[in-house]
Amino acid sequence: MFDKPVYVTAAGLVQLKADLEHLRDVERPEIIERLQQAQADSSWMDNTEVMFIQQDLAFVEARIDELERMLDNVQLIEASQADNIIDIGDTAVIQANDDGLETFTIVGVAEADPTRGLISNESPLGHALLSHKVGDEVVVKVPDGVLRFRVVAVR
Repeated sequence: MFDKPVYVTAAGLVQLKADLEHLRDVERPEIIERLQQAQADSSWMDNTEVMFIQQDLAFVEARIDELERMLDNVQLIEASQADNIIDIGDTAVIQANDDGLETFTIVGVAEADPTRGLISNESPLGHALLSHKVGDEVVVKVPDGVLRFRVVAVR
């Protein structure tokens, strides 16, 4: 799944490491303790609670594995200040027709959070913005057709 680079900003790297540490040091031990308690308290005929806790543990273990693989392939990105060409790590200010301005920072998949203005370089808009500069018209193909944006600024 993560054979290619996982692009993250410095802040994103800190968050990934914190998430992994929390899962390893807090979540997993709590679930294991709950599992041991449930196994001690339940009879062999009533193991529904044990099964649910085992599912929780499996989910946490899978997420730990995913984060470890992501961190093994991390490539740190920084906004480039040298040019006005949009690259991963840059913040683009765009405008659709006569609508208001929207600001997006292009990040890797691991860090994407559109509600905070962080879009993945692999998302339709993020991918379309890459390599464009101020003044360029950007065309994004979406299921309903085509959206057009103009790049107003690159930070």
